[in-house]
Amino acid sequence: MTQTPFSVDIPPGFPDHTQLPESDGTFVKNFQEHPQSILLTDSLGEFLKTIHPEGNYAIGQDCGIYWRETQPPEQGAIAPDWFYVPNVPPLLDGQIRRSYVLWREFMAPLIVLEFASGDGTEERDTTPLSRAETGEVIKPGKFWVYERIIRVPYYGIYEIKKGHLEVYHLTDFSYQKVEPNARGHYPIERLELELGLWEGNYQNQHQLWLRWWDNQGNLLLIGDERAELEKHRAEQERQRVQLEKQRADTVESELTQERQQRQDLEALLKQYQDRFGNL
Repeated sequence: MTQTPFSVDIPPGFPDHTQLPESDGTFVKNFQEHPQSILLTDSLGEFLKTIHPEGNYAIGQDCGIYWRETQPPEQGAIAPDWFYVPNVPPLLDGQIRRSYVLWREFMAPLIVLEFASGDGTEERDTTPLSRAETGEVIKPGKFWVYERIIRVPYYGIYEIKKGHLEVYHLTDFSYQKVEPNARGHYPIERLELELGLWEGNYQNQHQLWLRWWDNQGNLLLIGDERAELEKHRAEQERQRVQLEKQRADTVESELTQERQQRQDLEALLKQYQDRFGNL
């Protein structure tokens, strides 16, 4: 019996970061979002060198995380304002990521941060992915996606207008609020750091900023702050050396005066002896 061969269309594989849109067309909602992201990333750099000496980590700033495949593709993505993923290569096939694709990476972010321009309702939305009676897909809420699908261990919501920060920790498959410590910071235990609010100037803006601290309460500094600190330390060292030199010069001057006084006395004594003889 002769069998007639037939062709089978092999379905395409899941797309990677080079095949997916890197933007959903939305724009940054306020002037603080971009500098806030840079501040978090810059201050974390030196610390990450110590825990990732090989450089295997990724940081996303207003970058899409693809968590499901759908059409159009961007409906299956969520774009946190800032997130950090440990133990992933910095490049994929030698290319910078255009987005973070979960079905290619298999590693969820350790922490996601949202900078809420409004009252945080959007960031706390627990609406699940579902379909309306009309068959239309109901867009899931951010909180639900992070908690139930991506399962991000730490989720922070910073309400910019109120200067209010909330941090959630995934415990027993659901988010529980993290209580601030005595310093008013939120421990991110798996990172061995603390997250909190700092008032000060950054990029010509004076306001409350999200910052990192170590477990001893020391602020993680950005490049300019580290340079200023080194400059201050160098100035202190210069002043210390100058003070030591002044002290040494003072001691040397006093010794010189003592020697001169002794020589003067010895000269007077010799003159007296030459004139009157030994006493």
